[in-house]
Amino acid sequence: MKEPNFEVNMNEYLPLRDVVFNTLRQAILRGELKPGERLMEIQLANKLGVSRTPIREAIRKLELEGLVLMIPRKGAEVAEITEKSLRDVLEVRRALEELAVQLVCEKITEEEIEELKAAAREFENVLKDGDITKIAEADVRFHDVIYMATDNQKLIQLLNNLREQMYRFRVEYLKREEVRPQLLAEHEEIIATIERREKDTATKVVCEHIDNQVEAVIDIIRTKHSE
Repeated sequence: MKEPNFEVNMNEYLPLRDVVFNTLRQAILRGELKPGERLMEIQLANKLGVSRTPIREAIRKLELEGLVLMIPRKGAEVAEITEKSLRDVLEVRRALEELAVQLVCEKITEEEIEELKAAAREFENVLKDGDITKIAEADVRFHDVIYMATDNQKLIQLLNNLREQMYRFRVEYLKREEVRPQLLAEHEEIIATIERREKDTATKVVCEHIDNQVEAVIDIIRTKHSE
């Protein structure tokens, strides 16, 4: 196993097992631990400066989330990104975002509209730098403004939980430079329809935004499998 290129970020408010879990989870979601890569307890424990117990606990939790697979006689490895897992996540996201944008059209304030526009400008600016992590985080922030404007804490919580599972698909999508101009245009259209409080049009635009992501990532998955 090659040396992982991530580090544990200690948080004084969290138990060690949660810190280790969050560290490994983010390493998988960000692609620092790649699909198919074996998770060797001893090497990970040495790398993170912890015992094998929190590593083992983290791997079990990651298996429950579908990010890790346990292979008989082989051990744990990072789960591959599959068409099924992508469709499962994005079908749920599509339904929740439809509800979110409909609520936002009713509830969003002028201040939040300006915040959404600022998030879109930030996304456009980080595209020029080409740092995929910053690009993905800026895209997350854009959608977070929409989520928060729903003023529905249960919906926000569901979307936030789903966001983590979406992260690895989002990164794969954003790696494709050719989709970025289209993304910018879609963000602008989402803002415009929300600002005009056009529920039906805004819902249609958001669904197309997600559907385009599904098609692009499926194409990436199929290309990788054919190599």
